[in-house]
Amino acid sequence: MIIKEDIPVLLLKKLSLLPLQEVRIELNNDLSKKIIDLSIKRYNKKILIILPVNSLEESPSVKDLPEVGVLTYIKSSIELPNGNYRVVIKGLNRVKTLNYTNYKDNKSILISTIKKLYIDKGETNEEVALKRKLIEQTKKFIKLNPESSNSILSKINENESLDNLTDLVVPFINLPLNKKLKYMNEFSERERARNLIADLTVELELIKLNNKLDQDIRIDFEKEQKEYLLKAKVEKLNRELGINSTKESEILLYNEKIKALNINESTIKKLDYELKKYSYTPENSPDASVIRNYLDTVLSLPFNLSTKEELNGEIINKSLNKTHYGVKHIKERITEYAALKSKNPQLMSPIICLVGAPGVGKTTLAMSISKALKREFFKISVGGLNDSSELIGHRRTYLGASPGKIISGIIKTNVNNPVILIDEVDKMVKDYKGDPASVLLDILDVNQNKSFIDNYIEEPFNLSKVLFILTANDENMIPAPLKDRLEIMHIDSYTIYDKKDIALNYLIPNLCLKYNYKKLKIKEELILFIINHYTLESGVRELERIFDKLIRNIIINNISTSKITLDYIKKVLGNIIYDNLIINNDISSINILGVSPLGGKIINVQSLLIPHEEGITITGNVGDITKDNIFVVVNYLKANNYLDNKKLNNNALHINFNQDINLNGASGSLGVAVSILSLINNLKIESKVAFTGKLDLFGNILKVKSIKEKIITAFNNNIKIIYLPKLNLDDINNVPDFILKDMKLIFINNFDELYQDLFIKNKTSK
Repeated sequence: MIIKEDIPVLLLKKLSLLPLQEVRIELNNDLSKKIIDLSIKRYNKKILIILPVNSLEESPSVKDLPEVGVLTYIKSSIELPNGNYRVVIKGLNRVKTLNYTNYKDNKSILISTIKKLYIDKGETNEEVALKRKLIEQTKKFIKLNPESSNSILSKINENESLDNLTDLVVPFINLPLNKKLKYMNEFSERERARNLIADLTVELELIKLNNKLDQDIRIDFEKEQKEYLLKAKVEKLNRELGINSTKESEILLYNEKIKALNINESTIKKLDYELKKYSYTPENSPDASVIRNYLDTVLSLPFNLSTKEELNGEIINKSLNKTHYGVKHIKERITEYAALKSKNPQLMSPIICLVGAPGVGKTTLAMSISKALKREFFKISVGGLNDSSELIGHRRTYLGASPGKIISGIIKTNVNNPVILIDEVDKMVKDYKGDPASVLLDILDVNQNKSFIDNYIEEPFNLSKVLFILTANDENMIPAPLKDRLEIMHIDSYTIYDKKDIALNYLIPNLCLKYNYKKLKIKEELILFIINHYTLESGVRELERIFDKLIRNIIINNISTSKITLDYIKKVLGNIIYDNLIINNDISSINILGVSPLGGKIINVQSLLIPHEEGITITGNVGDITKDNIFVVVNYLKANNYLDNKKLNNNALHINFNQDINLNGASGSLGVAVSILSLINNLKIESKVAFTGKLDLFGNILKVKSIKEKIITAFNNNIKIIYLPKLNLDDINNVPDFILKDMKLIFINNFDELYQDLFIKNKTSK
């Protein structure tokens, strides 16, 4: 039997309602109140409850309304003092909505034509089975879930229809809203029963699991309580019998260690105080572990334990020569320190900073120094470090506090005179978290580090016996106050012949030892070929990788020495990467010698006149210092009539630097002047010529830095002639003789000397 009926619609959100279920709602919306009043007056207190498909939509359209709703009866409606309606409604039937129309007297009220379907087919065997299973699962749920009410037991029985039974059970289970909506919109009682049995099965498993967890937790808690009570009784009995407990034994052991320390009285008193506090603290208290960790840390410090170091200069020098090529000045400094230390055991250790390009061996040299002196070694990397607490520790008030890296290194080496390497000091960061460079001032000051205090330890520790070695790529990036405390020692770039000797005497033998391979001989000319055409670096890091690749291939393919030829090397390493030939085919293209944190650099500068424009354009990633010096150069050349004003009229000057680094120095200004005059005079400068020097407004060629590094870079790149300041004449004393013999160095005091030599003579010769 099908019955159609028109019923006013009430939209509810986030509320599920099923037939046979009573719900109390409070309405404060004027439209909802009017719908309730209309239902009571004209529709026999019947109302259709609809849940919009999209519950987040504030004003749902008819399209957002579902085709299923619940026909309900208003059991009571009371207007509250605040104007709200408190309504109790009871679900009657699920119904299908045929259409929605607006109520004739109030267009904002929806009226829905609904269809109620009553079909009595009799109860099938499947429905009987589903009903019994549902009742069984519901009773199990009530029995296992202590939070559930058993009031539903009187309502569910086998005489109830499956349709009604499912609608009675669903509200009783704490299901999420989306699942309740599915039950609300499902007409088939069989489908509802199957889904409900499945949901009850899941809930039963969850209850069982939860009960098991509760039981396990209760057992563990009871076990802990039992152990605590037993320990307390044992401790009481031990006191009565005069037997020390575990904690008391631990306290006695701490006390013995404290008494054995040969340190200042204030630190002893501090440790005694901490030990006394520990004895009063309950063992299960979190403070007990904090105090215990503190005592263990302080008592593990090697206050008076030192390594007997090697002070024989010959042995030290021999050990350093085995591992490192060159760096004679650093080896001499270490042997000097050892010789003086043998005469005065109280001599303070130097604080050395090794400055050089990446790959020149700064870190490995520090490790070799430690090995040569027979001291323990510990490395601290501070590159990118911005938290000063990493160095000096955290206060014990913080959870998980620990000593800083300096004290941690001392504890790990278990001596008070290790070699501590502080790597990458030029890359520390200063921000709101702290200033690590300022912290290092106290650590590295020989007059202050005798009583260094870590935030965690809170007591002084003598760091004066530690040999600190620092490393940096760029000396200019080391903070000035810190730099003032350091003994700067430069490690220059290697020449191609240095690299050849390093490869022959260090890299190849070490790699053969690494792979447990027989001694390998590679011809010197092949090694030089690899250096010149497969590497372009100041150090030997990339060179080591290349030889590693080559030797692996030799070992795996069992290549004999006679077969290691130029063709074989090209086959293994691939096409030539660098040809090391700087070719300038254009007028105004000039080579400038520069130095970056990565080592020496050949920088090419070019000049160009742009017609019908004015001014100076500077390109090539240059800084303010370089730009200022270019204006100095141009103004000097104009003032001293080196430039032809006719050529400059209505022409803009464009100066470009061909390089991949940030250029911000003054030593290239001499080369810029040559580039401009080369353009104006239409005179090409050979690619084998390079320049370095700072030009001032009066034409003086001022002294520049890193002359040795620049000359080595020029040599490695086949530069044969260098113009440089005469004030740098003494700086070539450290340049290897074989380089000086192979190159022509022209020292000049003022620009006119260079102009006469480079431009006037060339014009005359032509």
